[in-house]
Amino acid sequence: MSAAAVPGAAQEVPERTRIMGVLNVTPDSFSDGGRWFRHTEAVAHGVDMLEQGADIIDVGGESTRPGSARVSEEVELERVLPVIRELARDGARISIDTMRVSVARAALEAGATIINDVSAGQAESGMLGLAADSGADLVLVHWRGLLSDAAEPVHYDDTVREVAHELGQRVDAALAAGVHRESLILDPGLGFSKNAEHNWEILARLDVFAGMGMPLLVAASRKRFLAALVSPDAPSEASLEHRDQATAAVTVLAAQAGAWAVRVHEPRASLIAAQAVHQVRLAAAGIPEG
Repeated sequence: MSAAAVPGAAQEVPERTRIMGVLNVTPDSFSDGGRWFRHTEAVAHGVDMLEQGADIIDVGGESTRPGSARVSEEVELERVLPVIRELARDGARISIDTMRVSVARAALEAGATIINDVSAGQAESGMLGLAADSGADLVLVHWRGLLSDAAEPVHYDDTVREVAHELGQRVDAALAAGVHRESLILDPGLGFSKNAEHNWEILARLDVFAGMGMPLLVAASRKRFLAALVSPDAPSEASLEHRDQATAAVTVLAAQAGAWAVRVHEPRASLIAAQAVHQVRLAAAGIPEG
């Protein structure tokens, strides 16, 4: 019986899934590379995403798309720090999307409060120590290394079980480094060392990852497997509008599974999707709207 059904019982209001807006300050990201490359344009886009309902802005200065070349530390710093400083000064909650300890440290000093490391501390082991020392929240993404070729084969005998197990190993490593469990956020890494079939299998079992005891971040936005869904014969020609519509549908799935946040390029549609799921949960709990 729910708390709402017990006279006098406290009503627990479920939280809405948060919206993390993607801000790529790069010339070569897979879906919007170059659009927000200049500092002033990047800041303006960050502000626009906040106005669309983004709760967090995830700033990245290095593309992790398959086949992308790594940039130097200096270039990455030059791209992200001015943007983080300006957005943080206006009160935005900022996540830094980086695999470099030096960039993460500088970003935290500039006002970021979340480290989003797609390598989960495997690219540079010092990332776990930085998270422990700083007290910043840390996103651990499932990752099997950078892919030099988008078509490079990947294999799982049991996708969900193996991804969850490998994420659990990174959790253990983070805890051993001194990171508090309540600071950890898990991301099953859609698209990282995974083909479309693997991605759909993970989305079908988001409850497994949500049940690992830490906040869940789902990052499907505009990825190739969604492009293939809306344009099977020519995924690369799928429009951003259609990819965003598919992304909003994934947001519904993520919110229903209890995800803490979704990482998206277009916040408004995903915010509406998350709000709709939230209202259904309030109704199911017998809690009046508002």
